[in-house]
Amino acid sequence: MSLARRILGEKRRIVIPLVVALLVNIGVYGLVVSPLGRKSANAAERAVTAAAARQTAERDMASAGALVQGKARADQELATFYQKVLPSDSDEARRITYARLPALARKANLKFTTRNTSNDTQSKKDSQFGRVRTRMVLEGNYQSVRQFLYELETTPEFIIVDDVALQQAEMDKALQLTVEVSTYYRQARSGN
Repeated sequence: MSLARRILGEKRRIVIPLVVALLVNIGVYGLVVSPLGRKSANAAERAVTAAAARQTAERDMASAGALVQGKARADQELATFYQKVLPSDSDEARRITYARLPALARKANLKFTTRNTSNDTQSKKDSQFGRVRTRMVLEGNYQSVRQFLYELETTPEFIIVDDVALQQAEMDKALQLTVEVSTYYRQARSGN
């Protein structure tokens, strides 16, 4: 008789319960502990993924908040521009260019030759804005032309320089500056 059979025969009361307990432990491990361990590991992975998703969502929320705040600030600045900077009608727009341009020319020591002011016919009837165009011809020396253009570009009124042409008919004659400017104004909408 072998040693294993002899031990099994003599210690049967102890060995059988130990084998049964071992089988029960293996069964419990296979049916309960192992699935719970995998479930716990999956829960940890899901927690890491959820934390990353939360951080992404917080960044998106902060970005959206900044966008809303920026849009509100832009809307406020645009409203200020419409109310305080942009002329309210074509008459006010004409007054800006009518008075301001000759004053700038005098300040720069330029001789005022001609001026032509007109409402832009390209403005659409359903547009919120209209445009007044002014074309002026001035004469003077180069330094005066530079000073005039600087003053025109830095004037607080809403005047846009569309075109500048500089020519001199003869070498000893004054320079001739032709400047075309525009200013926009709020126009009443049809149907209001």
